[in-house]
Parts: sequence; C-alpha cells; structure tokens
Amino acid sequence: MCRSIKTLREPYASDVTDEDVRAAALQYVRKVSGFRSPSARNAEAFDRAVDAVAVATRALLDDLQLGRLPREHPRA
Repeated sequence: MCRSIKTLREPYASDVTDEDVRAAALQYVRKVSGFRSPSARNAEAFDRAVDAVAVATRALLDDLQLGRLPREHPRA
C-alpha cells in the first residue's frame, strides 16, 4: 500500500497539488489503520486523520529548504 505514496518534494515532483498531498495522506492513513475503507463508525476518525496528515504534509513541503548550502572554504 505505502509503495504507492510518491515523493512530493523537488526534484522528484514539481507543481504538487492539494490532490497529490491528499492522495499521499490517504495512503498513509490506510496503511497505519489497516483499513482500505473504514466502517461507518470509523469513517469520521479516518477522514479527520487524512485531513490532519494532509495539513502536516503540506506544511512540511512548504517549510523544506532545498538545495545545498554553500561550503565554507578554509582560509589560507
């Protein structure tokens, strides 16, 4: 199941949509919960978890600093 979660950061992906983030969150919650589709009594908790993971994922992607930091050159 989790193998279908795609890497969503540059350079592996560009123009990541909210749909992409939600799909990854859904796959994660499915894996963790063990439910592909939760029962009616668990649907609300499942949906809240997907929403929370999607928000956390978007925050992570927005906060990541990509690229290399410049190297400090030794002074002669």
